Amino acid sequence: MALIEARELTKTYVMGDQTVHALRGVSLDIEEGAFVAIMGASGSGKSTLMNILGCLDLPTSGIYRLADEAVEGMAADQLASIRNRRIGFVFQQFNLLPRTSALENVELPMVYAGIKSPERRERAMRALQKVGLGERFAHTPAELSGGQQQRVAIARALVNDPQLILADEPTGALDSQTSEDIMRLLTDLNAQGMTVVLVTHESDIAAWARRKIVFRDGHILEDVLQDSKQSGSDSNSPAKLETDSHSVELSAAGPPQGARAPSGGSAVHGVTSVGVSSA
Repeated sequence: MALIEARELTKTYVMGDQTVHALRGVSLDIEEGAFVAIMGASGSGKSTLMNILGCLDLPTSGIYRLADEAVEGMAADQLASIRNRRIGFVFQQFNLLPRTSALENVELPMVYAGIKSPERRERAMRALQKVGLGERFAHTPAELSGGQQQRVAIARALVNDPQLILADEPTGALDSQTSEDIMRLLTDLNAQGMTVVLVTHESDIAAWARRKIVFRDGHILEDVLQDSKQSGSDSNSPAKLETDSHSVELSAAGPPQGARAPSGGSAVHGVTSVGVSSA
């Protein structure tokens, strides 16, 4: 079953006397349990797509369904609700509140969800333990390394039991070894059934995913299944999927390798410290 269904998405920005077409008729499906990397140069449309998939922005036209809910016509409060219920966000700069503990940072999405304090604390502790930071619950971000801060951010993304993790350059502020640790954590979460979609400029990070989508000029340029880095195999080249210069309608990574996919800090309510880009 497709968790994400997008059909002919467009996004247009008007800047003075100029019109910028950030997305030009993008169509895709992403199945539950997929691990997808989205790549592209600055201005290619990948971040605009991520904002729409994350219910941070609405398309100018087209259809977007998340877990069979029609998103494209939702009001702001409805978008906040679906973000809080269905999506966990991970950002490049961690976006942790600097004067609060790891535990309190992880609790924050549950505050917006109206969950009472004892349950918030219990769930936040479980999430920190899941990412290996149970013993660091009282530490502030300044007392944690960059990799540990990103683990806190991942715990925060997990705490409301989302169906989808959206990670925007999750390793961009980390060294190579810490980046690999974070990608192993996301891989482990995906192996447990979590759908993971990440945006990255780095080919070695995209290599951890089982599907890679490349954007250029608001179109999908390439959509391939690949032998993920986690498999430890680099002997086979990615299985190329049918595409054109305008759009692709594909089910997400999950079929056997080589198989053709079938067609198909501040705070904002429902998401913490979000920076929305238009590229």
